[in-house]
Amino acid sequence: MQIDANRSDQPVIVMNRTFDAPIDVVWSIFVDPKHVKHWYGGDGFSNPVCEMDVRPGGLWHHVMRLPNGMEFAMDFVFIEVEKPTKLVWQAVDHETRPAGGPPSARMTVTLQAHGQQTHWQLVSQFKSFADRDAANQIGFAATIAQGSNKLNELAKALRG
Repeated sequence: MQIDANRSDQPVIVMNRTFDAPIDVVWSIFVDPKHVKHWYGGDGFSNPVCEMDVRPGGLWHHVMRLPNGMEFAMDFVFIEVEKPTKLVWQAVDHETRPAGGPPSARMTVTLQAHGQQTHWQLVSQFKSFADRDAANQIGFAATIAQGSNKLNELAKALRG
């Protein structure tokens, strides 16, 4: 996995990798809650609640449980949905979240078919460099990398 978490020109974290499954399989793993609950989050994380209405303006309600048992409820809204190549979402309160709170980002996933593999890029656009740096400090990229490893294992199992 390639991670660019410290760009000096924009408050973004950019991640790239290749999944070992065709684009239609990878897309379904990103948008079907029965799959998302198996890979979302880092090692040891679980997802007891995952409800998704995957369309522009649709909501995604998610509860993520950390290995220590602590749970976080998250509510996102889908901004763009272009099956099977692009998915954009952000926290429902992204535009109004006060500075100094938990960092929020607009997440843009793009998928590109490469035969029986799929290239994935995630661009996490933060509102400020301070938010991006706070996300780096709490292990944002490492958690996504671990989740993407779980996603890849699921993709290999489902590619048939």
